[in-house]
Amino acid sequence: MSDTLKTNFVVYPEHGRNFTADATYVADGQPKPIVIFAHGFKGFKDWGHFNLLAQYFAEHGFVFVKFNFSYNGTTVENYSDVHDLEAFGNNNFSLELDDLKALIDLLNDKQSPIQPQELNPDRLYLIGHSRGGGSVILKAAEDSRVRALATWAGVNDFDQRWTEEQMAQWKQDGVQWIPNSRTGQQMPLYYQIVENYYENESRLNIPEVIKKMFQPLLVLHGEQDETVPAQVAKDLKSWKPDAELHLLPEANHSFGGKHPYEENTLPEAARNAADFTINFFQRYA
Repeated sequence: MSDTLKTNFVVYPEHGRNFTADATYVADGQPKPIVIFAHGFKGFKDWGHFNLLAQYFAEHGFVFVKFNFSYNGTTVENYSDVHDLEAFGNNNFSLELDDLKALIDLLNDKQSPIQPQELNPDRLYLIGHSRGGGSVILKAAEDSRVRALATWAGVNDFDQRWTEEQMAQWKQDGVQWIPNSRTGQQMPLYYQIVENYYENESRLNIPEVIKKMFQPLLVLHGEQDETVPAQVAKDLKSWKPDAELHLLPEANHSFGGKHPYEENTLPEAARNAADFTINFFQRYA
């Protein structure tokens, strides 16, 4: 196997807050299918085992692109972990879809930071982990350039259905605080995310939008998921009956990963998820 190359680059979305991305691939001058990987809530592109995941897909013939959502709490100058909590609090679902559009546009542009001969944009696939799973479903439904997609421990709805009392308090305070158990940070969620959801509900309503999505969908979920119950995966399958569903008996929410991740091989659950996904995408070449 040839050595893989990693290209780091910056994406400039229309909303104006730029974000970082990287592409891992074997630079052999042959056009390769593209996989875009979207991280989840409180996630970032270099979390845990994600660099090993990029390497694994590259060794199987893909250009693997992972990125930081623009408002995930990283910055272009410091993208190794979440630190800009003001940005994090101002994230919303529409911004994440706009980020995905900007990245797909760039990878289809002749001015892409990756040499055009290395890319086959006609074979563009999405993977979304956790909340990123919801984002890739919505993006695929509105972007025919996506050939197929996979959710890994993906959510089935962005409407969390807080109680009326919780919502009233959130609206009054303008913010609620979410603990990050890994870092000890208290992370703000500003009420604007609620307003954005209801202002754009027809675009952001996963249970309804997924029914209109024509692309093949692979749903992967760990039976030991401690964050998003496996029933969520069954819901996605029920709304899109032609989706392919696999429940992984030993997998948790992160598919065996943690941050920092100091091993030099993928966790077994993540490798199994990758193998399912590679096989699935190869069937929809």
